[in-house]
Amino acid sequence: MSVTMRYREAWEGFWREAPDDPGAVFWDADPKVTAALHLALFEPHVVDFGLPLVDLGCGNGTQTRFLADRFRHVLGVDLAAAALDHARRADPAGQASYRLLDAAEKGAAETLHAELGDTNLYMRGVLHQCEPADRQPLVDGIAALLGERGRVFLVELSEAARPVLGGLAQDPAGPPPKLAPILRHGIAPGEVADEAVPEYLRAAGLTVLAAGELPLTTTESAPNGARIELPSKWLVAGRAG
Repeated sequence: MSVTMRYREAWEGFWREAPDDPGAVFWDADPKVTAALHLALFEPHVVDFGLPLVDLGCGNGTQTRFLADRFRHVLGVDLAAAALDHARRADPAGQASYRLLDAAEKGAAETLHAELGDTNLYMRGVLHQCEPADRQPLVDGIAALLGERGRVFLVELSEAARPVLGGLAQDPAGPPPKLAPILRHGIAPGEVADEAVPEYLRAAGLTVLAAGELPLTTTESAPNGARIELPSKWLVAGRAG
């Protein structure tokens, strides 16, 4: 079984079991504390707002629908068909479009680019959940989707998030209810060194245009009732010139 096949089956299992209720999934936070904050950082670097926007790893489409209110054509793509089933059920009005896509599969991103042309792209917390062998191919796929004019906003957990997640997973009382299904399906976030993310982008021919730090808000609460936030780093990248 290939790396990508193991990854896909894990996500299919997770999304088949996931509830439809808003906020039931660990990372399914309200767009006001996720995509809205990210757009404020992304928009100053967007060259062409008329390009389609791809939400890569869209999951159940919570952020996708928010983005569809702000961009002309938004396409949510995901590796798991079960995730797209959630997204379509939550979007009966068809604010966005949804499609199955493995962006790490050679040729898949090029095929979509041939259909859409250059795109802008939003990706939240996907790279650190990929198998190591798929990370550079995934970023190469992003570069193909951007073409010459597109820009990507990418946010990933930082190295500082690992001990936080480790502490939650190893709590004597068990992991928090919304984290437990992730661990059970074998898709616990992997470790990506902070300096590796910009290197993946550069290796794909992209230039980092802006970067910073911003907590990644989850839907889970700590025992004291405080919302769990995970340290993360964001980058905006595109073709130079």
